[in-house]
Amino acid sequence: MVNQLALAHNFNNLARRWRGVARASKLEIRTFATVAGYPLLVLRTKPADLSLPQIYFSAGIHGDEAAATEALVRWAEKHPKIFKKIDVTIFPCLNPWGLVNNSRLDQRGRDLNRCYHTRAHPIGAQIREIRGRKFDVAIALHEDFDATGLYIYEAAAAKPYWAEQLLQAASPHILVDRRNQVEGRSASGGVIRRRIRPDSMSEWPEAFLLHFEYARRTFTVETPSEFHIRDRVNAQIAVIEKSIALALHEVAPRG
Repeated sequence: MVNQLALAHNFNNLARRWRGVARASKLEIRTFATVAGYPLLVLRTKPADLSLPQIYFSAGIHGDEAAATEALVRWAEKHPKIFKKIDVTIFPCLNPWGLVNNSRLDQRGRDLNRCYHTRAHPIGAQIREIRGRKFDVAIALHEDFDATGLYIYEAAAAKPYWAEQLLQAASPHILVDRRNQVEGRSASGGVIRRRIRPDSMSEWPEAFLLHFEYARRTFTVETPSEFHIRDRVNAQIAVIEKSIALALHEVAPRG
C-alpha cells in the first residue's frame, strides 16, 4: 500500500502516463498554465466533435486526494477506444504541488476549490480553456477523510437523476456512505442532491461554476480516504464508466 500511495503522489509519473494516453487515444495534450514549476495539463478531443456526448473530467484540485488522479488516468489507459465515442475535456491534476506534497492546499495555502468565484490564477487559466463549451456531463473526482463510504453531490438540474445509478455501479468496490448529514447537508443513500443558487456559497467550488455556466449535469464524487487505495480507485473508475454509458445512451448523435 505504501508503494501504491507513493506512486499516486508522483506527478512526473502521472504526467508521463497522460502523455502515453494522448498518443494512444489521439487526444491533444497541452500545458495551459505553470504553477510552482509544475505544468497544468489539459487533454481534449482534437478536433472537437460536437456530434458526440460532451464530457468533462477533473481531478487533483486537492493534492491529498490521490485516488482521484490515479483513477482518472487508469480509466483512460484502460479504455483507449472510448475516445472515438465521446468528446472529452480532461484536467488530470489541477494542483500538482499539492499532489507531490500530499496537501489539500496549493503552494500559497489556498483551497483552489473555493476560488472559482475569483478567477484567480490558475483558475482563470482553466476557465479560459472551457470558455464557450457546454458539457452534457461534468464530473469532479474527490476524496473525503471523514467519509464512511462513497457519496456523490449531484447538482439538481437535468432529469432523470443519475447519482443513484453511479453509486450502484461502484458498490462492488465501496458501499455508499449512509450518513444522514454530510458536512452539514442532508444526505440520503449516499446522495447529496442540491438545488444551488449563486449565493449558496460565498466561495465557489468548481462544481458551482460548472453547474451555472458549463454543464447540463454536474457531479462531485467523494471516496473515503481511509479505505484501501485499490478500492477507492476502482470505485471512481466504476463511476466514470457508468457516467459515460449513461451519456452515450441519453445523448443522441448530433448531426
